[in-house]
Amino acid sequence: MIHTNHFSYKPEEVQNPYIGFLSFQHFRGESLYSDVIVRPEGNMTETEDLECYPIPGYVPQNGRDEGFYPDTTVCYIRSLWKEFEPRRGEYNYEFIEDIIEKAKAHNQSLIFRLMPHSTRACDDVPDWLRELIPCPDRPDGKRVKDSPTDPLFLEYFGEAIRAFGERFDSDPTLYAVDICMPGAWGEGHNLHLYSEESLTKLVDIYTSVFKNTLLMGQITNPEMIHYANRTASVGWRGDGFGEPQHINERYPRQVEKIAEVWKKAPVSFESYWWLGEWQRKGWNLDNIIDLTLRWHVSSFNAKSLPIPMEWKDKIEYWVQKMGYHFKIDSFSFPEYATRGGTVDLELAVDNVGVAPIYKQVPLHIRLVGETEINFTTDVDITKWMPGKSNEKFSITLPCNMSAGEYDIEIGIYNEENPTLYLCTDAPRNGSYYKVGKININ
Repeated sequence: MIHTNHFSYKPEEVQNPYIGFLSFQHFRGESLYSDVIVRPEGNMTETEDLECYPIPGYVPQNGRDEGFYPDTTVCYIRSLWKEFEPRRGEYNYEFIEDIIEKAKAHNQSLIFRLMPHSTRACDDVPDWLRELIPCPDRPDGKRVKDSPTDPLFLEYFGEAIRAFGERFDSDPTLYAVDICMPGAWGEGHNLHLYSEESLTKLVDIYTSVFKNTLLMGQITNPEMIHYANRTASVGWRGDGFGEPQHINERYPRQVEKIAEVWKKAPVSFESYWWLGEWQRKGWNLDNIIDLTLRWHVSSFNAKSLPIPMEWKDKIEYWVQKMGYHFKIDSFSFPEYATRGGTVDLELAVDNVGVAPIYKQVPLHIRLVGETEINFTTDVDITKWMPGKSNEKFSITLPCNMSAGEYDIEIGIYNEENPTLYLCTDAPRNGSYYKVGKININ
């Protein structure tokens, strides 16, 4: 006789991996940076000390007295090329290894951007490159500076990306990497100054060396994201999010060009300014949240600056919709089985989030009774798109297992990936959820 247990929605007890808010330039649970009031002249230089990892020790970090920040299982670090390659052809692998180890110690995965340069003189390309080719300085009174246009710039930067990927692509802590283009922060300013051949060659380096790590390209260049998706699954990043003109005029035109990318690779946003400034500007938080969910956001970088307490309920709702959220609708199983026999099982899942999971993590079955027996299924959870999915699979019982009653439990994890938590009222037992009982004859 087949029995079916039904379950209801209950928010996850723990923040899930790979999704939600990002910790920016530091790690889970550390102090928040202090809120900053934008200066009247509007040059927006107040957070320049936060733009390149490592962050100077003098930066005020009193943000937890000024607001809150959601728990985060992903840290987002962006650092300078000159930190990784201080001398031509000599790579500071220890610098990246230290970041990865800190992420692991805080139970986080890592999204990383190796930037050619930022904007300030101290955040420029490597000194050795400035000795070889002309490198622009930031114009007086301007926020953004350009990249060098000499072909050696992209050639040598591409070599650094290749070295980075060859060394770290296999590390499971490294979840995703941003594809950097010319311009401050690698965000693609004045791409018309570069040949299409040189830009596609750089993209080819990313897609050839990062086979295990997810990639994201800048929304400012949807054509390049299309090009990259010919040989890899590449998502997109939207910086400067929240500013009304950006999200209501520019973004819709760009998103339309890559509307299906989210099905295979993640979408991530970074705030224009930060949420405290959003509140002071009177920006519509509900509209901002709605747009990110409509465009299938998996993660959001609010720059680890405090979020106003008045917005806590709305932020919690946002986090509970970002990315994947797997609810068990029902689980069907036979009430009785025989040692050595095959047991047919059926799991109905509702992904109540707005995106799939992009990492393949195994679904396990555990029988817990007088003994404990574990099974690994071949279920592909990356196919659980928003909405309902149904999985039918079987397990074969050992001939020598003890007879008796067993709890049936399911869990999604492996040694390389953190446990996935389900939004269900099924009782949780560590990494597993109890979904039924079976009697073994």
